[in-house]
Amino acid sequence: MARFRHGNVEIDFLDEGAGEPVVLIHGFASNKEINWVHPGWVTALTRAGYRVIALDDRGHGRSTKLYEPSDYDTALMAEDVRALLDHLVIAKADLIGYSMGARIAAFTALKYPNRVRSVTLGGLGIRLVDGVGLSPAIADALLAPSRDDVTDPTGRTFRVFAESTRSDLKALAACIRGSRQTLSREEAASIRVPVLVAVGTKDDVAGSGPELAKLIPGAAVLDIPDRDHMLAVGDKVFKQGVLDFLKKRP
Repeated sequence: MARFRHGNVEIDFLDEGAGEPVVLIHGFASNKEINWVHPGWVTALTRAGYRVIALDDRGHGRSTKLYEPSDYDTALMAEDVRALLDHLVIAKADLIGYSMGARIAAFTALKYPNRVRSVTLGGLGIRLVDGVGLSPAIADALLAPSRDDVTDPTGRTFRVFAESTRSDLKALAACIRGSRQTLSREEAASIRVPVLVAVGTKDDVAGSGPELAKLIPGAAVLDIPDRDHMLAVGDKVFKQGVLDFLKKRP
């Protein structure tokens, strides 16, 4: 593991393998180990000949915890990705994001197209432009006195998950309140790097993958069969689809 400082934030990351660089950006309330290491992504990508860099988003894992929602604007989190590329002296990388991480990847590709070889938007469909999938009520669940005080089923799921990973609940609450930016349809249409939109067929958080792909010129669609938002991330169809996409992109 390694760390670097970007402004007032220290970002923890892993860097394994050799070859063309791929940056993995995890979802809300997760971290690089849960989202990418344990489900086998790092192993699959390094075996396929890629250099894999996975970061803990600000407020998550071993990275700096912040408590103001404004510190989690998606544009700021995209700057963390750009700063990581600068720190490692990487001119251009493939980005693979899941859920909130996919949103960060899309913002990065829009602002820094010269630094991005391709983007995989996992667990994020039309809600990149048409609202945000996760409810802001999750913040209330994270800040409740205990999980027993949470009645909302989705909020309780995230509270239990966050506690199981020993996450900073206050930092996560600030994150979900502050990272709810969307792209306009015109901005999505202006993304020019190769894009893969990969969403589970039972995902009720991401919104339609095909609808988003229609907005982005040349975007490919991958349906992850019979998987919801939580289970799609580790699916073998998702992994193989991404590997195929990386082989085909310029």
